[in-house]
Amino acid sequence: MITIAIDGPSGAGKSTIAKLLAKKLDIMYLDTGAMYRCLGLKALKSDLDVKDEAAVKSMLDRTLVDVRYIDGVQKVFLDEVDVTSEIREHAVSKMASDISAVPCVRIKMAESQREIAKKRDCVLDGRDIGSYVLPDAKFKFFLTASAEVRACRRVKELAQKGQDLPYEQVLSDIMARDYNDSHRQIAPLVQVSDAVLIDSSFLSVDEVINKFLEVIGDKKRV
Repeated sequence: MITIAIDGPSGAGKSTIAKLLAKKLDIMYLDTGAMYRCLGLKALKSDLDVKDEAAVKSMLDRTLVDVRYIDGVQKVFLDEVDVTSEIREHAVSKMASDISAVPCVRIKMAESQREIAKKRDCVLDGRDIGSYVLPDAKFKFFLTASAEVRACRRVKELAQKGQDLPYEQVLSDIMARDYNDSHRQIAPLVQVSDAVLIDSSFLSVDEVINKFLEVIGDKKRV
């Protein structure tokens, strides 16, 4: 069984790289961040106080998050509704970070991700894949980039979707999310000792993919 864990901060390009890598290797890609975004979206719509763990657990018990492939494209469903596009809105990103810090959420989502990874070869990206979800993953990577570069990328991405946010606000939000992700009580964002560090700040997508493939090829030969 091949399992590839890609961790790193928000905006480092994890999802883009994970999707392309899965396609090149002809294995499944599981967008774990989308699962947390679903919960963040529901919390936003419910005006839920994510600091109230009892309320979060109650919502969690009444929520169905599902990842499906339809015509070769990964779709994310929240309570049987396709929210693939909706969960990419900027406001959802911050709420996803907040709710992912709640212990019961982290435990529940990690269990779901492990069950999926047991069944087939796959690439998973997130904040705690190599450290918490799949500590025995065959290949582990930590993909990063400077906060400034990540903010620039995010501003362009949002603009393409018709969401115009100032660079300063996006940078501030990214830095706040970095802090939250690396300081949460359960499974914080961390580069584990056996993960290969790749900084994508000044690399093209193709260059990053090639670095991943080089590492995977080298390790397969060992």
